[in-house]
Amino acid sequence: MKNDNYLDLITSIDVLNTLNGGVSEPQVYLEHHEHYRRIRLRVPGISLDEMRVELHDNNLAIFYLINIVSSDRLIPLPRFVYNRNVPYYVDINKINARLEEEELIVNLPYNWLASGEGNDPWADED
Repeated sequence: MKNDNYLDLITSIDVLNTLNGGVSEPQVYLEHHEHYRRIRLRVPGISLDEMRVELHDNNLAIFYLINIVSSDRLIPLPRFVYNRNVPYYVDINKINARLEEEELIVNLPYNWLASGEGNDPWADED
């Protein structure tokens, strides 16, 4: 009986993809700067307000939810746009995200202590 639920879920996902004309391909741009990395992204057809950014156990996940119906229940499923471990040289405590025009911007400042460079030269600036 449990396997029937999984089959319903898989079938629902396939039908949803077909009926909605497929899933829009996310546009993800990774930039490397002297003091930080930046992730810029947009997903055609998805409002920026629907995008979620979560940091859990050193893993950065950027996603939005797709609602599907299975056995007369609405089930929100995450559609990941970016899902990676944060490198040791990024300061997890200073990661920030903002909406800018039509993009979600996530900044990942470098951890100067991990790089062996000593104190962060930008620590006094906010």
